[in-house]
Amino acid sequence: MPEITTAERPGVGRDGLPRPTEDRVVRLPNAVVLLDGATSPTPRERDGGWHSRHLAEELTRLDGDLADDLADAIARLAARFGLTPGDSPSSTVAITRWTDTAVDVLVLADSPVVVFTRTGVEVVADHRLRDLRGRVDRITDWRNREGGWWVAEAEPAAAHRAVRARWPREEVRAVVMATDGVSCGVDDYGLFADWQSVLDITSEKGPEAVLDEIRGAEAGDADRRKWPRAKVHDDQALAVIRFTPGK
Repeated sequence: MPEITTAERPGVGRDGLPRPTEDRVVRLPNAVVLLDGATSPTPRERDGGWHSRHLAEELTRLDGDLADDLADAIARLAARFGLTPGDSPSSTVAITRWTDTAVDVLVLADSPVVVFTRTGVEVVADHRLRDLRGRVDRITDWRNREGGWWVAEAEPAAAHRAVRARWPREEVRAVVMATDGVSCGVDDYGLFADWQSVLDITSEKGPEAVLDEIRGAEAGDADRRKWPRAKVHDDQALAVIRFTPGK
């Protein structure tokens, strides 16, 4: 069993007031799942936190093909609550699963997974949402459609549009999984030189130290001029998986 450490922290709403986190970390016997909920285009009482919480309840086993397992979970959730494609809350999904012989990764929307192998660092990321920003007027109109971006909502087929990768287990030293409230520290703010620096901080000080550094930088940019963003602080979720050779 690998060593798993996590850190989570709620952000604030667009009004700057505290609210419950919409991120979720799910630990399974053979996997870790990260979810980041997003409110539907026509907000109702079911927000992104509702979706990520209930999708997490459906992801209790990951024993088959990861895309198939995720598609089944999305279908069960949609049937259970009568969710309508295109008019429902959604969640990003990042999955790392291990067996005795392999480590599998699935990423759907903007929650990257970083894999540290014997030979280097590989980032599994879904850039389709990022690439559309600034090119289209209504980003939600392109959700789960050809030429757009894909996310876990009420359309099971979206699971098969995820970015995927696999490594022999013996090649993997560690894995870092992050929602965008954490990956922004590398990708947008430049607080950390690279993902190796993030892993090093978690080794020396624990995963909470990574969240602390990001929050401190954001507090120093409360007017959001240096780093334009919808909220001063986004929700944060970080998971670190360390594999011991031969175990």
